[in-house]
Amino acid sequence: MTASRGALLRFCAVGVVNTGAYYGPYLALLPLVGYVAAHLIGFVISLLVSFVLNSKLTFRVPMTWRRLALYPLTNLTNFLVTTTGVLVLVNALAVDETFAPLIASAPAIPATFVVTRLVLAGRRHRSAATDERGAAGTVQAGLLSAGPATPRAPHAAPPASLGSG
Repeated sequence: MTASRGALLRFCAVGVVNTGAYYGPYLALLPLVGYVAAHLIGFVISLLVSFVLNSKLTFRVPMTWRRLALYPLTNLTNFLVTTTGVLVLVNALAVDETFAPLIASAPAIPATFVVTRLVLAGRRHRSAATDERGAAGTVQAGLLSAGPATPRAPHAAPPASLGSG
């Protein structure tokens, strides 16, 4: 199994857990604060859970404030892909409104995965692939990295962290 396939499978598993991280608080808070507040609180909780699990388990990168600040872009991607899909399915293809969101979520999973990987581990994945394959070059995450690799000297310090999460 390739590293990308393994990460995609972990990403899907995190999505299942994250659904519960949203829906549990939503149901618990619904009678107390109403559906809008319950939705917003559940959404924030699920966003944070998703960030932690995707950072630690899916892409195995350190959590930083910068990554956390960029992380909502992953949800925006999901929202745009699923919303566009629902509109096209219902209005142009006459798919039943009940099933359109389920069908529209299919292309949203890989699209969201790609954006999440770029937000959380983009630079790390490209440089790791280049270091492993050296001068032969490689295609990683749709980006061509060709030519000689410039490995760091064994005594060189790692890249500076942008902070801890």
